[in-house]
Amino acid sequence: MAAAAACKRVGQLGTNSGFGLSGFGGPAASKVAVSPSLEYRHLDCRLISQLVKSNGKRLFLVDTLALVRRLEGQGVPSKHAEAITAAITEVLNDSLENVSNSFVSKGEMQKTEMIQESNLSKFKSEIQSAQGHHFSLLQHETEKLRNDIEKMRSELRSDLRSYCTVVFCLFPCQYVFAFS
Repeated sequence: MAAAAACKRVGQLGTNSGFGLSGFGGPAASKVAVSPSLEYRHLDCRLISQLVKSNGKRLFLVDTLALVRRLEGQGVPSKHAEAITAAITEVLNDSLENVSNSFVSKGEMQKTEMIQESNLSKFKSEIQSAQGHHFSLLQHETEKLRNDIEKMRSELRSDLRSYCTVVFCLFPCQYVFAFS
């Protein structure tokens, strides 16, 4: 959004103020016919501060000439107006740099997101592996308990048969009457 506003401002500067962007290879880089009333401003122009950052990545415009002219129009001496404009420009540039340093670039954010997704995927596979291992241990324990229960049943049946045999041998008549 800030870049769009800066581009719009560049367009306004190029068409409304008679400034050329010859040092930046823009549309005004070639000789453009300007009206004689604006031509003196082009020749008398002072630098537009930090149109492009030194690394060429960020547009940040301050129309220093307009600011100096405005201050001069309000009675500020030319040297003072230039000093005030330079200070304001420096503060704005420093503030913008501080703000840009406090944000993460889109590439860094995507890299971090990919790392987090990778970590999440590893964690998910570790959890699934642990669950699978735990499930297999539970199945093994369940099978062991079933075998123990079946063994106890067999022992109980065997004990019951021997008990019934003893009871039937000792009390054959009573046992028959009890079940009739």
